[in-house]
Amino acid sequence: MSEKELDGLFVVSIEQAVAAPYASCKLADAGARVVKIERAEGDFARKYDADARGNSSYFVWLNRGKESLRLDLKDANDLAMLHRMIAKADIFIQNLMPGAIERLGFSSQSLRDTYPRLITCDISGYGSTGELSQMKAYDFLVQAEVGLAQITGAPQAPGRVGVSICDIAAGMTAYQAILQAIIARYKTGLGRGIEVSLFGALADWMNVPYLQHHYGGKTIARPGLHHPSIAPYGAYQCGDGQVILISIQNEREWKHLCTGVLGDTAIASDPRFHSNIARVENRPALDAMILSVFARHDSDAVIDLLARADIAYGRLNNLDQLASHPQSRFVTVKTSEGELELLAPGATVMGESHGFGAVPTLGEHDDTLRREFSDSKVK
Repeated sequence: MSEKELDGLFVVSIEQAVAAPYASCKLADAGARVVKIERAEGDFARKYDADARGNSSYFVWLNRGKESLRLDLKDANDLAMLHRMIAKADIFIQNLMPGAIERLGFSSQSLRDTYPRLITCDISGYGSTGELSQMKAYDFLVQAEVGLAQITGAPQAPGRVGVSICDIAAGMTAYQAILQAIIARYKTGLGRGIEVSLFGALADWMNVPYLQHHYGGKTIARPGLHHPSIAPYGAYQCGDGQVILISIQNEREWKHLCTGVLGDTAIASDPRFHSNIARVENRPALDAMILSVFARHDSDAVIDLLARADIAYGRLNNLDQLASHPQSRFVTVKTSEGELELLAPGATVMGESHGFGAVPTLGEHDDTLRREFSDSKVK
């Protein structure tokens, strides 16, 4: 296997659930050595489900390529060992409750004062300051707090995004910031303190509806399978009951839709539909017109019309259809229960194909790590 980008970097991560494990998983995928510090009972994400051949789906997805070490953070000897590990680390990640790591004597600032090249990353629900800093934060709750649930779902009811989007956003943000810190350290020789919150990461993603509401005075309605500010951009049922989504991004595409799919060039210049703003304002009439055309054809025929008119479309697929989708890619990881296929990471490096490390069992590397970082070995 060829050398990976982060080979030689050592990461210590006191982590649980999704956000911090996501960030450290990406570091492990890129070649960093990642030691995952767990409680005696393990990361509680290990028991979210047992659907991945007895393993948790969440845990299998986010913990490949790591070493698992159980530490009792109330035990002085284990805390001393943790300190010896951090002394050798390039990156330290933790997502305990704000204040918990400080009470253990491992504040990020004090660690960087002691080890100037260390990169620290603290991940929390709401950050380390502010009146809600101590509030418990789980993905679904933060989706509601940040306003995402209010603009998601069908018009009659708010909805949850179907994956842990706040956790994933925080993990992605942390990973990006850590990579920036690695580059900065090559330039300056110094580490960097990073703080990421679930709320802050997802609030950044909420900027478009915020700007539309705050400056445009708009009430952002829940659009269901329609875009709130672009039309036509949504889901339409065909004559066979199947649903096809279409997206019109500019006036050229709108004209092609009218001519090649709706069969009426004059619609393009109808005052109700002559611009995107007008189409959004008159969405009910627009949707009724599109639905009446789609209802005369089965979904394959509609797709043929859309393809010939060069209109972007998508099928409303289920998970079986995702698994068989011609664009889906898979990677294999080893677990204690055998190999599992995962949907591949989104980024690929042209001409390279890296394998992925195994998913560790709880405490799998206790003995080897305790020997490696024993007081007699580390001086």
